[in-house]
Amino acid sequence: MDNRYVIIMAGGVGSRFWPLSRREKPKQFLDILGTGETLLQQTFRRFKSVVPEKNIFIVTSAEHKDIAVSQLDIDPDNVLAEPFRRNTAPCLAYGTFRILKENPDAVIAVTPADHLILKEERFSKLIQESMDFVKNNDALLTLGIKPDRPETGYGYIQADRKKPVKENENLLKVKTFTEKPDINLAKKFLQSGDFYWNSGIFIWNIKTILAAFEKYLPEMFSAFDEGKKLFGTKQEKNFIRRTYTECRSISIDYGIMEKANNVYVMCTDIGWSDLGTWSSLYEHSAVDKKGNCIVGGNLFSYDNKRTIFNLSSGKVAVIQGLTDYIVVDSDDILLVVSKAEEQNIKNYLEDVKKETKEKYL
Repeated sequence: MDNRYVIIMAGGVGSRFWPLSRREKPKQFLDILGTGETLLQQTFRRFKSVVPEKNIFIVTSAEHKDIAVSQLDIDPDNVLAEPFRRNTAPCLAYGTFRILKENPDAVIAVTPADHLILKEERFSKLIQESMDFVKNNDALLTLGIKPDRPETGYGYIQADRKKPVKENENLLKVKTFTEKPDINLAKKFLQSGDFYWNSGIFIWNIKTILAAFEKYLPEMFSAFDEGKKLFGTKQEKNFIRRTYTECRSISIDYGIMEKANNVYVMCTDIGWSDLGTWSSLYEHSAVDKKGNCIVGGNLFSYDNKRTIFNLSSGKVAVIQGLTDYIVVDSDDILLVVSKAEEQNIKNYLEDVKKETKEKYL
């Protein structure tokens, strides 16, 4: 039996990519890069080169299970449906206990469904190296991305560069986690050379992560452990619904990673982006001579610079004089926002929600 497994977390709402990302089809189910693959399909394909397809589990919301099955053409039993959104800790508890029922010796890689990785061969090699390390070590391992700018939108990991793991100078013990810093602190992090972006990609063996749940999130551990014999049976769905009703919403970072003392980081450069904003998408897209990124539609552009245009197919748009803007047309919604203000898209979405009673979410 192959002990390598993957949990793909695909339950996010992608609100910062509204109006393209909508409640009925969030960004992980969209071909947001124009490559012919959705972000979920890219992630799934990336891991098929590392682990057997049957060992890849998708955790998503119940309303999106059919989309995931359809896009990946996989066994529906490999798509775990969350009845409510409860952040990443319950999501991973669910996936881990499901895998436990199948293989108590599993080594598990965990990944978000909607990240970009350009250096895929390097990534595959790193995941294999990481799995080999955690297989026989009591370690919670994360991939740390070497920063190339003082980014304020990412979390950071401080690594102890004085104590690399034997025979791997890029595998280091973690000193601290820091959530999204302000620009001055981000500049200091970049200058120090000790800080890496937190990719949100984790690797561990199943015994280590279960022990961490039991120690740091004991109520959550007990709730899932109580029904461990029901996983993989017809009773699983009802058990999960009851359990999620009782689970608090908390991330795996806050719940476990920032508290544990056996956390390691594999420091690397894999061409990674979490594609969390329109600007991050722009950085990885083809642009014209004036720096405009144009996806879809038939645009007549005049004096526009460094602007993102994502237009509905079959639509003609005439736009003049925009610099550093985001223009997204999604049939029934038009969004025009300055790049400098894009962090406010969530706030604008809340206003739309109040006025239209969720019609356009």
